[in-house]
Amino acid sequence: MKTGEQKIAWARQYMPVLSTIRAEFERERPFSGMTIGMALHVEAKTAVLVETLAAGGAEVHITGCNPLSTQDDVSAALNERAGISSYAKRGATVEEYYAAIDAVLDAHPSVTIDDGMDLIYRLHTRRRDLLTHVIGGCEETTTGIHRLRAMAREGALAFPVIAVNDTPMKRFFDNVHGTGESSLTAIMTTTNVLIAGKHIVVAGYGFCGRGLAQKAGGLGARVSVTEVDPRRALQAHMDGFAVMSMDEAAGLGDIFVTTTGNTSVITERHFRKMKSGAILANAGHFDVEIDVSWLERHADAIERREGIDSYLLGGRTLHVLAEGRLVNLATPKGMGHPVEVMDLSFAVQALSARYIAEHGSELAAGVHEVPAWIDERVALLKLGVLGLQIDRLTPEQEEYMSSWSIGT
Repeated sequence: MKTGEQKIAWARQYMPVLSTIRAEFERERPFSGMTIGMALHVEAKTAVLVETLAAGGAEVHITGCNPLSTQDDVSAALNERAGISSYAKRGATVEEYYAAIDAVLDAHPSVTIDDGMDLIYRLHTRRRDLLTHVIGGCEETTTGIHRLRAMAREGALAFPVIAVNDTPMKRFFDNVHGTGESSLTAIMTTTNVLIAGKHIVVAGYGFCGRGLAQKAGGLGARVSVTEVDPRRALQAHMDGFAVMSMDEAAGLGDIFVTTTGNTSVITERHFRKMKSGAILANAGHFDVEIDVSWLERHADAIERREGIDSYLLGGRTLHVLAEGRLVNLATPKGMGHPVEVMDLSFAVQALSARYIAEHGSELAAGVHEVPAWIDERVALLKLGVLGLQIDRLTPEQEEYMSSWSIGT
């Protein structure tokens, strides 16, 4: 068996929720006659989602959403399946990356699935002639949702999009546990450094930053959090982490991890304060959080090794992982989120895609929440797999909770 097939088979056995949905799709064929265009991290777990959509009758065209997150053997394996075309290539140039995006759009998708909004952005800028073909889309990640909401506020979004990222089954598990574990795993396997005893600075205390801080603390690190939101900063403090500005943290940290989804989080003035040997990694979607371009221009010397670029600055050396791109996928050994976590996220994604296919024409253009029943169904399926039982409200309890009068 080829390596790509081996990876997909390994992931599939740990994705029982998505397997249940696939069996349902095979029976009901909800995407029959439809084309789904996707821009996601093309690796084994994503391949299982692609198989699930194809099993539902879709013709699927997919490319990567990050130049360094594609696993070429998985992309090749997808191209051997009927009804599936993958254009993703690891290490794609900017021109190759957008040529692949265009190749997906050339298939005239009626449903889009994005991780970072690149397909939707291209549709609304360079490929507006295709907008009439699209019923709606789904967006997987925080950064993409930020961009979509900005589009919606300006009245620029032409069709409905489900905010898969914002649903509890995504935030509580994928963002917290998935990002937390996979990012630290990538840092450790790339650098071989010990986490215990290190001073780790986490930029941003959203769901991703929270997971990273908790996991790092559990491994014995001293954790500081930087934030711009006073409520999240206070939450980090109440959770037991040091809270400070990046200006203060810059001179203290051994490892820095950005999770904000914003630009210019770590810049020149921070680099100049850092101790020699500091490691910088990004866990946000785009490579804009760490100002790597400044380091490229101003370093006295640069040493490149697998997954690590080391910049010499006036006798000090700073190490940047994965070119400042998404560390859990863009490092050579990065595997992305754990399989069981993506089983849940991709189950929500698959059911949301079906919802858009069946109801997108009824929805107004804009950003829409995942229907609560989808989230609850995925949670119940997972509880069933785990053999866990929960209580249910009695009729008396349901009446009590729905009444404004508590009685006497």
